[in-house]
Amino acid sequence: MIDDPENNNSDENKPEDNIEKHDPVEDESVILTPTPSDATFIDVKAEEDKKDSEVSVSILKKRWKKFKTIKRGYYSFLIILFAYLISFALPLLINRNALIVHYNGQNYYPVFNFYSSETFGQDIPGEANYRLLNKQFKQQDGDNWVLMPLYPYGPNENLLDEIEGYPPTAPDWKHFCGTDNRGRDVFARLMYGFNISISFAIVVSALSYLIGVLLGAILGYYAGKVDIIGQRMIEIWSTLPFFYLIIIISSIVQPNFIILAVILTLFGWMSITYYIRGEFYREKSREYVQAAVSMGAKNRVIILKHVLPNSLVPIISFLPFAIVANINSLVALDYLGFGLPPPTPSWGELMNQGLSDITKWWLLTTPVASLFLTLLAIVFIGEAIREAFDPKVYSRLR
Repeated sequence: MIDDPENNNSDENKPEDNIEKHDPVEDESVILTPTPSDATFIDVKAEEDKKDSEVSVSILKKRWKKFKTIKRGYYSFLIILFAYLISFALPLLINRNALIVHYNGQNYYPVFNFYSSETFGQDIPGEANYRLLNKQFKQQDGDNWVLMPLYPYGPNENLLDEIEGYPPTAPDWKHFCGTDNRGRDVFARLMYGFNISISFAIVVSALSYLIGVLLGAILGYYAGKVDIIGQRMIEIWSTLPFFYLIIIISSIVQPNFIILAVILTLFGWMSITYYIRGEFYREKSREYVQAAVSMGAKNRVIILKHVLPNSLVPIISFLPFAIVANINSLVALDYLGFGLPPPTPSWGELMNQGLSDITKWWLLTTPVASLFLTLLAIVFIGEAIREAFDPKVYSRLR
């Protein structure tokens, strides 16, 4: 029997034989789309990650847009942010040291370097008096000149030689908020105290959130004995007397910014742990977590990538109020004398002076007003964030 050559050629040229076959079991993340000339491969996992990131960004944009519509909170946020950023430039704005001194054809920068009075021909001990030097140069009417900051008084500068009468002195056109009982400018101390208070609160809140989120995630995800042991340890730790611990430490070492931040952090993370623990208990029973477990995802990936982002909304809403609490804690410790070491600018220390001598009204009203306005603005921000991050607005049935 003679074979038909046409039949043989037709069998060899079938398009199905020219397509490379893939085993779907070997690579579940690849979909094969056969074409006569080529094959197109689609990475399903990458596409899903891209869609998830787009959804997250979309929700974040919606929340930010909602936050901007709440004018009271949004404007408070802009004011606090602007004031805090400007406070880092206070050495250039509120300082006893000159920005530039042009003397005998040479420029000096006292705001960055120390220069003795002899450098500029002054007959006084220690560092040069740049306000006095400025007056001298103006009287000489020569080529020498001094560029002073907008408010030429430092927060720790003693002004006993310049003020009239005994300190504390009332506000005047030179000293906007008067001077304290040591002859220091109150306005300068208020401005520097603002930077210290906000920075301290942000550092303590960030460290407390870091510890609280980490421990809360572990307790809530693993549950069982891990949760029971962790809860008992937290209960024991929470019974330690915070105030007495501060007194003991203050009697041993001089408290400073770092020591106080560490102490407040050690007692400030527990409430965050409870919130994250509860959120993890709720979220880990959801279908998307069970799907990740069934696909063989590691616990670390499930915690950090899947559960944690969906558990942060409540504590993000609480962050401004945590900052308020930490500012109040620092002011209270400074008022009682267990806070930052003197002569660090402090609102609490000014309040203590004001209550010691109520007749000097500016010592009490100025720090109280500064504290009130700052806390009020941060509370407005917190209320706006809470409303903008309300999960009910963006929830939907799946």
